[in-house]
Amino acid sequence: MKRNILILILGLAGFTVMADNWVVSPILPAIARSLNIEPIRAGLLITAYMIPFGLFQLIFGPLADRYGKRQVVNLAMAFFTIGTALSALGFSLTDLAFYRALTGVFAASVMPISLALIGDVVPLQERQSAIGTFMGISFLGQGLSMAIGGTIAYFLSWRGVFAVYSLLALVSTLLLYIAGRQIPSVRNPKSQFFNPYLCLLSNAISAPTYLVVLLEGILIIGSFSYLGAYIAQTYHYNNFVIGLIMTAFGIAAVLAGRASGPLAARWGRRPILLAGLLAAAVADILFWGYGAQLLLLILGVALLGLGFMLAHSTLLTIATEFAAQARGTAMSLVAFAFMGGGGVGTAIGGRLIHAFNFNRFFALYALCLFLLILLAALVVRVNVTVPTRMEPAGESR
Repeated sequence: MKRNILILILGLAGFTVMADNWVVSPILPAIARSLNIEPIRAGLLITAYMIPFGLFQLIFGPLADRYGKRQVVNLAMAFFTIGTALSALGFSLTDLAFYRALTGVFAASVMPISLALIGDVVPLQERQSAIGTFMGISFLGQGLSMAIGGTIAYFLSWRGVFAVYSLLALVSTLLLYIAGRQIPSVRNPKSQFFNPYLCLLSNAISAPTYLVVLLEGILIIGSFSYLGAYIAQTYHYNNFVIGLIMTAFGIAAVLAGRASGPLAARWGRRPILLAGLLAAAVADILFWGYGAQLLLLILGVALLGLGFMLAHSTLLTIATEFAAQARGTAMSLVAFAFMGGGGVGTAIGGRLIHAFNFNRFFALYALCLFLLILLAALVVRVNVTVPTRMEPAGESR
């Protein structure tokens, strides 16, 4: 199977999952009206999705190492499709929360297993470009989710949003099953569940990298999470226009993903990592000082997407080499650190905005990103392997 086709198929699955991840926010008021409940109570739907989505990042990696990455992600995407379709049929908050939780559980599989598969089939010298392309397509779904969800809800209903997303998930599932049969899938029946995590977190080489990923999630996803609210407050645009503006994040991420590999090959991974964090810091500075100027705001959104992808694709590429025989586990830990960091950064950001304002929030996160640049320059090491006391080889199926 051609690697580019594999990246596109995995990217479509990632696009669907990341778009589904964020789509409830713009349609929450419509769901609340339909169910005749307060919008605050309807916020349970976001929590019901995010908690299992975060926790099960740690489960699917070891399962993929033991039973085969292709097999596990195929099964998980099938259940993700079912959960999304059932969400269109929920007629009470309890029903809908259960279906969203089910969707979140299986959505957690896509990022870590896809990254581990890319690590398995793409040579190291080409891997950062492949990872960057996959992540760029995936986060384009996140950037477009508000516009997509708002548009579908406007012309159909909030149930139509989940119906359309279930069809998109079905296409992804079928492509993974049909074309994915050509993907080599390594099984390691003797792989251990917790030991690789302990090894990765206790190692002086890998542990600091996971710390940088955690802080990156706090600061970059934390910044991104409130861009829609900031634009709405500053410009009073509707969700569709806000979604279009935030699409600059996804477009820049896709372009940066394609460029990150050649840039890293020329300049080295550490400079590209630091350049990405610097671009994200500059983006927050633009939001802080010049957010009221539309062109500079859009430039900031694009810089945040570019910086995120340069930094994150570099960290992901580094992590794929930590444990070749436990690659699913290694990538699960990256996904958990990043998404968990994003949740923490969003929670902290909400408190900061409530206590101060958007401008001070962005200024503080910009300052923290500059400090993260210094930390990353000191602790992140590249081209290293971390022993995890795994069995030396697995079975190819």
